[in-house]
Amino acid sequence: MAKKPSTRLYYLDWLRVLAILTVFFYHTTRFFNSEAWHVKNPTTYLVMDVLETTLANWIMALIFAISGASLFFALDKGGVARFVKDKVLRLVVPLVTMGIVTFGVFQMYLDRLSHGEFSGTLFQFIPHYFQPGNVEWTGVHLWYLEMLFIFCLIFLPVFLWLKRGSGRRVMARLGDALTSPGAIYLLALPTILCLVLTRSDSFLGNTSWGGGSILSHATFFLSGFLIVSNEGLQRNIQRFRWLSLVVVAILMVTLFGLLLAIGEPAAGTLLSSLGRALWGLWSWSWVLAILGFGMEHLDVNKPFLSYANEAVLPFYILHHPVLLSVGYLVVQWALPVSVKFAIIDAISFAIIMVLYELLVRRVNVLRVLFGMKLRARGATVQPAEITPALTEP
Repeated sequence: MAKKPSTRLYYLDWLRVLAILTVFFYHTTRFFNSEAWHVKNPTTYLVMDVLETTLANWIMALIFAISGASLFFALDKGGVARFVKDKVLRLVVPLVTMGIVTFGVFQMYLDRLSHGEFSGTLFQFIPHYFQPGNVEWTGVHLWYLEMLFIFCLIFLPVFLWLKRGSGRRVMARLGDALTSPGAIYLLALPTILCLVLTRSDSFLGNTSWGGGSILSHATFFLSGFLIVSNEGLQRNIQRFRWLSLVVVAILMVTLFGLLLAIGEPAAGTLLSSLGRALWGLWSWSWVLAILGFGMEHLDVNKPFLSYANEAVLPFYILHHPVLLSVGYLVVQWALPVSVKFAIIDAISFAIIMVLYELLVRRVNVLRVLFGMKLRARGATVQPAEITPALTEP
């Protein structure tokens, strides 16, 4: 059964908020795991590698699925021109102004400073940043906004077709086919194929984009659109939430067991393809489990939700440069890793919320630069009413 466009799925809003908080937590692990990053603790820890890998497997996959689901409702709010204008204002403007220019300069300055590749002040670094080949065109951590904008443009004709006429009937039949017991796991097939048919060292197959590749993220984006179009499919996801969680546990033990036993296989080998297939299935098991439990327990509206949902995009934009700033200082202290982790998170969260509440949320110029809607002239600062048009995280 097709989902009515006017229906509000509050669990998506809660999951969006919780997902961005998880991204915040995920990026804190990057100070302490063994992979290269902008700022590193002098000592790395295996437990942080396990935690970072586990979070990377599902967090951006979930966010892209939520974005695709939100797009299903956004297309009912106006024509194509209005849709594209909204995406430019909410995605491209913050990507360019806050990501590529403002915070991009600062974050790469900390990166070069931390790795001993530059010595000097931030103002001395600025000319180096804007030299050819040095500018971070992905906006550092805001690559998601860039990728989401590209997906919106590329798949817009497909989504418009699926919302009407023959396309709507095709989507309904596909959604109905996935309501059979266990059929929801077929959603993982396109993701697995995208991972298996591309090499990990290729541009389209590289999973360094938050644990997924460009193509695999696209499959979650498209699937999110399909999931919210069909009530039976959603009920099936909810019904099998515990099974999905069991599959998550089994695949986690399997993947980490294989990694310990044989190490990371070379790109293009049979073992690499097997590992990438299991990685894709693991991602989908996480997403299906989280969506299922969200449908069961989070489909409720609370006054706090509107405030949190409006704060999501500014929080996402601010969290990375603030974490790097605080972490750059804290990792140099002689403290246990757990204490460092807690201090970085606590101080960073406080700074982000102060900046958001006292500056970003109250100043219209900053609201525009952070992808928010203008506050009406003379209006008091109240939590904004959320609308189904949000496609950002």
